[in-house]
Amino acid sequence: MAHRQTLKDARFRVLGYLDTDLDGGQALSDAQFRRLGTYDPKTNVTKDSQFRKIGQGNLLTTLLPGR
Repeated sequence: MAHRQTLKDARFRVLGYLDTDLDGGQALSDAQFRRLGTYDPKTNVTKDSQFRKIGQGNLLTTLLPGR
């Protein structure tokens, strides 16, 4: 089972959710639980919801709306 972290702004509004798998992989969803992207620690690559490479490293929070 994955661990879920709720991401909030300075006014405590929910921006999204970060789910971390046991292998360290992460998936980011917006406040309506729509998938925004994934991070694979084995390849050190972040991909968006269309599986396009965003860049090297964990860049998931850059996919949050309002950033």
